[in-house]
Amino acid sequence: MMIIDILNKKRLGKELSYQELDFFFNQYLEGKIADYQMSALLMAICIQGMSDEEIFSLTKIFIDSGDVLDFSDILGVKVDKHSTGGIGDKTTLIIAPIVASLGVPVVKMSGRGLGYTGGTIDKLESIPGFRVDLSDEEIIHQVKKIGVVVTGQTADLAPMDKKIYALRDVTATVSSIPLIASSIMSKKIASGADKILIDIKVGNGALLQTVEEAEKLSELMIKIGKVYHREVRTIISDMNAPLGYAVGNSLEVKEAISVLKGEEKDNSLVDLCVLLASEMVSMGKNISKEAATSLVLDSITNGCAYQKFLELVSAQGGDLSLLSCSSKKQVMRANCSGVITKIDALNVGKLSVSLGAGREEIEDKIDYGVGILFHKLVGEKVKKGDVLATFYVQKKVHLPKMEDIFSIDLKK
Repeated sequence: MMIIDILNKKRLGKELSYQELDFFFNQYLEGKIADYQMSALLMAICIQGMSDEEIFSLTKIFIDSGDVLDFSDILGVKVDKHSTGGIGDKTTLIIAPIVASLGVPVVKMSGRGLGYTGGTIDKLESIPGFRVDLSDEEIIHQVKKIGVVVTGQTADLAPMDKKIYALRDVTATVSSIPLIASSIMSKKIASGADKILIDIKVGNGALLQTVEEAEKLSELMIKIGKVYHREVRTIISDMNAPLGYAVGNSLEVKEAISVLKGEEKDNSLVDLCVLLASEMVSMGKNISKEAATSLVLDSITNGCAYQKFLELVSAQGGDLSLLSCSSKKQVMRANCSGVITKIDALNVGKLSVSLGAGREEIEDKIDYGVGILFHKLVGEKVKKGDVLATFYVQKKVHLPKMEDIFSIDLKK
C-alpha cells in the first residue's frame, strides 16, 4: 500500500478499508511512518470524519495492538467510568472509592492531561509515592484485596492508542469525535470492564462544544459497546465553568478529600459525583438509580468512602502527609459588586497550563503544586474587593484581567 494514496483518499472524504487503516496505524506504531504523516491522516480524519465501519475498524485495531485484560475470576460486575475531559474534573478520585466502598469492583485506567484538560494520573502523581504504573498482576491482586485500583494505561494495553493520544495532544486533533470514540472505547474494552459509564463534557472548557456533538458521541460509543457486548451508559454534563473550586493537581486532590469527607455540599462537583457514582452502583448491583443514590450518600456520610480512598492511596504507595501546594500566591479581587454569572472554563484551563499545571508539549513536566483555587462560584454574590481566586504559583506572574475569567452581573 502507498502511504500517499491512503492520505489522499481520506483527504477527499472517502472511506478507508480495515486493511488500509490497519496498515497505516500499525506501520506508525512500528516506527515506519513518521509523525508528520500520521498527523496528516489525523487532521484529515478531523476534517472529513469517519463512517461507523471505519470507527469500528479503528477501535479493533487499537484493541488488537496490545493485551486485553481478563477479570472474570474477580467476583462482581466490574464497572468502569471515563470522562471526555474538563477543567477541574477530579471526579474519578471521588467516585472510584465511593463505588468500591459499596461492593462494586472498580478497575480504572486513566490518562494524563490532554491539551488544557487535566489528567487523573497527573493528579494522583501529585501525591508523593503514589504509583500509577501497576502491572497486570498487581492490578488484579489489588482489586481482589480492596476492590479498587486507579492506574495508568499499561505499556501492553492499547499501546497504539497511547502513541496516537500523545500526538493528538500537540497537533490540534483532540476534538475529533471518531478519534475520541475509538480512543476511549478501545481502552475501556481492553481494560476488562463489564459495564462502562461515559461522562461526556460539553462547553467552552470541553473537547465538545455543543450538545449535538455530545449526543453524536454518546450514540457512537453505545454502538461500539454493542459490538463488543458491553453495556454502555452516558451522561452529558456541563463544562462551561470549572468543576468545583480547585484547578491544579495537588489542589484538586485536596478538594476530592474534602468531598469524600462530606465537607462540601450542593455544588456542581458534588452533584455530578453523586450522579456518576449512583449510575455505576446501579449498573454494578442491578438496582434502581434511586436506591443507588441512597447508598452513595450513606457511604459519604458514614465515612466509608473516605476510608476506601485512604486504602487506595496506601495500596499504591502514596503518602498524603507529603501532599503540598506552592507557598507562593497571588489573588484576584472583584472590581465591582454583583452576582457571578460566568467563570470562563477555557481561559481557566489555558491559564492553569501557563502556570505549569498542564502540558504544552509532550515532554513538558508538570508542576503539581501550582493551580487556581476559587473562593466564589457561579451564582454567588460578591462585593467589590472580595477575593475571587487565589493563584498558586512558582514565580510572580502577570494575571489576566478579572473580566477574562469572571462575568459579574451588576444588576443582581
